Amino acid sequence: MRTFFAVALVSLVGWIAIKIVFGVAGGIVGLLLSLAWLALKILLVVGIVYWVLSVFSPETARKMREAVKGESL
Repeated sequence: MRTFFAVALVSLVGWIAIKIVFGVAGGIVGLLLSLAWLALKILLVVGIVYWVLSVFSPETARKMREAVKGESL
């Protein structure tokens, strides 16, 4: 009977440890996916703004491109 309780106790401790580890890992993965989604939305907005600038004001778009590249204006 003592062996049964020892196996049950080890199984319970292992199950709790797995729940904690995967719970934390799941939270980290969720956070990283949320940040990636936010970065994608920001990239999309910046791309649209740059496209509008390049259509309506090509000179300003060129200056922005040079500023980002690090070249002098």
